Amino acid sequence: MHARHFDFGSDNKTMKRLAFVSAIMFVALLLAGCGRKAQQAGPPPPEVLVTTVKPEDVPRVLERVATLDGFINANINAQVLGYIISRDYKEGSVVKKGDLLFQIDPRPFQAAAAQARGALARDKANQVKADADEKRALDLFKKKVISDQERDTAIAAAGSSRANVEADEAAVQQAELNLGYTKVTAPIDGMAGFANSQVGDLVGPTTGSLTTVSQIDPIKAVVSAGEGPFTDFVSRHPDATERNEYVKTLNFDLILGNGELYQHKGKFYALDRSLDPKTGSIRYYVTFPNPGNILRPGQFGKVRFVADMKKGAMVIPQEAVTELQGNFQVAVVDQDNKVSIRPVKMGERIGAMWEITEGLKPGDRVVVQGVQKAREGSIVAAKDWTPPPDALVSKADQAK
Repeated sequence: MHARHFDFGSDNKTMKRLAFVSAIMFVALLLAGCGRKAQQAGPPPPEVLVTTVKPEDVPRVLERVATLDGFINANINAQVLGYIISRDYKEGSVVKKGDLLFQIDPRPFQAAAAQARGALARDKANQVKADADEKRALDLFKKKVISDQERDTAIAAAGSSRANVEADEAAVQQAELNLGYTKVTAPIDGMAGFANSQVGDLVGPTTGSLTTVSQIDPIKAVVSAGEGPFTDFVSRHPDATERNEYVKTLNFDLILGNGELYQHKGKFYALDRSLDPKTGSIRYYVTFPNPGNILRPGQFGKVRFVADMKKGAMVIPQEAVTELQGNFQVAVVDQDNKVSIRPVKMGERIGAMWEITEGLKPGDRVVVQGVQKAREGSIVAAKDWTPPPDALVSKADQAK
């Protein structure tokens, strides 16, 4: 009879396998239970951005498109007909009043001036003789030596001689003036543009501008305002004297085409006399200092200014307001982050903001972004909304 042997090593391996499988099943059951709990918890509340309503003094900032132009633009034209013999300025340079720009051939005008002076000298000599004849005739007439007819003839001859001298003096003056016009000079201090005519060209009063000189310090910004904003401005300032004093107090900023803020402030200069019937807009000028001629005519930019202050206004972003069939409403979040939809009445638009006249009270939290997530009675995760730096700039006003 053989003795029975037991393999204890094999049994230990089997037990370890069973324990490992049991552990895996336990972890799987645990994860499944956690998954069921997560499913039961549901999704988190949607996140929205809110702003807190409070009364404040709001500056009404307006921004309008502007085109820069010379404060004075002088078109330089030839006053006499002749050939250009020299251009005496550097194109695109700064010139002073009286600087020579072009020289027209003066020889024909020198000859004309000399001829006029000769005619004047001749007629002056004739006048001396005619005056002496007139004096003699008057003396002889008093002595009854000559007749009335002879006296009258002497007086008429002297008068005609004086008239000829006056005409000759005018001719000399005109000839010298034409001779002076052969030197084309700058009428103002400013920036001289490119020449439209060159040496050798025949120019005259009807051949067009030779060049343009623009005074650009100060430089003016040409701004257009629509009929609606203009009418609103006049209604806010009905008294003409007060209106003129008010516009003098305004300070204008200039935003250049690259978005940079020009370092110098501008002042109101003038309002056009009438509205453009084609566009329904009216122009006004704002002048800016331009040391160093940094700004040039033809540049585009925007002028921005504070029109006035809205006292104690409660404003919210326009994107927070929902319009439905002419009625306006906003989503308000209470202390428990519960949403309620509230009807409101709107006032004036101020830039990207909108004044609320009824329906809200100070301290109400209004949803700005995520309005589509804010349902009546729903719970939301509210975070504070940060307004952009130009929220009060009335850019939409330009389109009116």
